[in-house]
Amino acid sequence: MSKLYRIGLRESRDLLRAGDIRAEDLTAACLARMDATEERLGALLARRGAEALEEARALDAARAAGRMPSVEEAPLWGVPVCIKDALTLRGVPCTAGSRILENFVPPYDAFAVKRLREAGAVILAKTNMDEFAMGSTTEHSAWHPTRNPWDTDRVPGGSSGGSAASVAACQCAGALGTDTGGSIRQPASLCGCVGLKPTYGRVSRYGLLAYASSFDQIGPMTRSVEDAALMLGVIAGYDERDSTCLDAPVPDYAAALAGADLRGVKLGLPREFFGHEALEPGVRKACGEAVDCARSLGAELVEVSLPHTEYAVAAYYVMASAEAGSNLARYDGVRYGHRTENPPTLEELYVRSRTEGFGEEVQRRILVGAYVLSSGYYDAYYRKAAQVRRLIRRDYDEALARCDALLAPVSPVTAWKLGEVHEPLQMYLMDVFTLSLNLAGLPGLALPVGFSGGLPVGMQLMGRALDEAALLRIGKSLAEALGTGGQAAPL
Repeated sequence: MSKLYRIGLRESRDLLRAGDIRAEDLTAACLARMDATEERLGALLARRGAEALEEARALDAARAAGRMPSVEEAPLWGVPVCIKDALTLRGVPCTAGSRILENFVPPYDAFAVKRLREAGAVILAKTNMDEFAMGSTTEHSAWHPTRNPWDTDRVPGGSSGGSAASVAACQCAGALGTDTGGSIRQPASLCGCVGLKPTYGRVSRYGLLAYASSFDQIGPMTRSVEDAALMLGVIAGYDERDSTCLDAPVPDYAAALAGADLRGVKLGLPREFFGHEALEPGVRKACGEAVDCARSLGAELVEVSLPHTEYAVAAYYVMASAEAGSNLARYDGVRYGHRTENPPTLEELYVRSRTEGFGEEVQRRILVGAYVLSSGYYDAYYRKAAQVRRLIRRDYDEALARCDALLAPVSPVTAWKLGEVHEPLQMYLMDVFTLSLNLAGLPGLALPVGFSGGLPVGMQLMGRALDEAALLRIGKSLAEALGTGGQAAPL
């Protein structure tokens, strides 16, 4: 019974439906796993122990009474999951990792969270994150850092590091993260799990506390590609409350995996990624072996170029900081968020409230955003960055016109030690392989492909808009051949 927490999302669902295990026992096993590991990990913020057990018991009672819904109606019936603290969960504190929202308890569920509930999932906890998703290590949470379950002296990546660490440590069967500049794919890579950034607009952002609205996207983090497909099928879909949400049919992603193989699949290898000087030898070796594996499975490998990749870091941080400054202006001590005590003037109210509520990294990006949007600098910075964004999207479209998908490293390095990267620019450069896909608004699937020095190495499959099914099929075949599907950290 104590090992139930190791079961993946789809297998949990199938065992629950067959009556081989009870939802209460599975939930209790995951909660016990949290108790056993959380002091070392710091992956979680708000927990729902008693509430989750009560929900699981209600599901067991419904099954006993013959009222269990069909698998089509409730594809995650009884499965324990976690959600990133950037997503609202009714009645549970939602801070986005920031002190400025320390006392915010939302009265509604985010669209993706509501979809999980309707699918029968049991939500166990909110996961830790970099403040307002601004960071690559989950060290920039206002509450505490999160640690990598493969080596607790190292970072799990970010900003969805709490979700990645929780999934890799088997605290839950799956989790939701958000990806603004790689914040699902990078921590998935560093923690050895699967992370999917959907096409921009594939999943509604309703109920997501915004960082950069034209980049943010919600996606699943799991221990296998099959589980990611199942979770994406639940949360994807049109929502009229999000004006950027795409009104497009949602395929059966799980069914699309049947008979997946790589014979005849054409994969592009971007030379700007594989030839990058920052790519560590161990990461290069693991990625090279994965490429060789894809070739042996019948894939056709071709070299492609994404020539404007070198400008992605600069363009992203100009545009994302501008959007962050705009989005976070609402937290002023008057309308929303933390309010300082006894300010002598209105100006001091604003200054003190925001200084006390926001951490250094958030303040830095707000200042950059204000600068690039200011009169006299808008054309020189923001407009130029927007033009580069269009060029990057064109690069991807041209490369994907020749290939079914692109295959590349996620991170140039494995997980580094806590506190090791402290210069902002050094941290920003860690996202060099992930940012361009967010600028293009295209889907990306990160999956583990091996190890370097005992630490996980991940690669990402990048594809055409709304073609997540193709990435999942390719990813399943590659993960199975490499033997990296469903792995868990030996914490």
